Amino acid sequence: MRKIILMVLLLQTLCNVANAQADNEDDTAETPPLVRKDVAYNTFSATRIVDGSTVKNLDGGVLDFRIAHRFGRVSEGSQNFFGLDDATTRIGLDYGITRWLMVGIGHSVLNKENDGFTKIKLLGQRRDGMPLSLSYVGEMSVQTTLAPILPAGDKWLYRYRLYYANQLLIARRFSDRISLQIMPSIVHYNIVDDARFSNNTVAIGVGGKIKITKRVAITGEYYYRVTNQDMLYNGATTYNTLSAGFEVESGGHVFQLLVTNAQGITERSFIGQTTDSWSKGQLHFGFNISRIFVLVKPREL
Repeated sequence: MRKIILMVLLLQTLCNVANAQADNEDDTAETPPLVRKDVAYNTFSATRIVDGSTVKNLDGGVLDFRIAHRFGRVSEGSQNFFGLDDATTRIGLDYGITRWLMVGIGHSVLNKENDGFTKIKLLGQRRDGMPLSLSYVGEMSVQTTLAPILPAGDKWLYRYRLYYANQLLIARRFSDRISLQIMPSIVHYNIVDDARFSNNTVAIGVGGKIKITKRVAITGEYYYRVTNQDMLYNGATTYNTLSAGFEVESGGHVFQLLVTNAQGITERSFIGQTTDSWSKGQLHFGFNISRIFVLVKPREL
């Protein structure tokens, strides 16, 4: 039933893309025109590049309903129906409290994980002045799977379920077509597989967008782990995450098709716990759907 619902949503979104609205409706409704004259607002079309966050914030009173879906390994072929039989999903709600403060919650099927985050816009790129945009993202997540069976004398603590991620997002819109972003990140794991590894994984992410047309763009991101490069997850070797996407805008929708070696969708998962590799052909297809709802009409300036 879950797969049927997701396919219906996918088809509905594709229909919306095919019947795109007029040009004046393509600009997101949450931002008054007077703001766009002074700020390089549309650095990114959505609040995510592929998996990672962008410097884009929702305006106050704007709700973003998001569905992120990752299929299993394509390389498993017909045995797993090319990944369709081993999919994971995250459903989330993001909300803009003000133009500089945004919050969000979500639930992921993988590890039955609940997450929440706060994003704060610290600086905004301006046409004559500030050369870049800067935001901070803080996230916390908790796994709700059953506790593992441990050897006699060992105790499973609730804090082992908790994970934390902190990121700075540094972005610049170089032109109407090209935007780039750097994401210094720290992910804290309360428990790791081996005492040799640090509880803190430090990573540097790089992402960007290249517009092909007004509504279509190519996106991509890569996370390089500075520490814990040889960390294990459930006894398996972990790898840096590389993702590429194809993005289409249509009115209040942003639809992204993607390929990645990470099946996990939250930061703690795709930054430090990716166990698949591009070099081994262990790839996952997926998609993101974003639907904007203006709950509170923005005030005119």
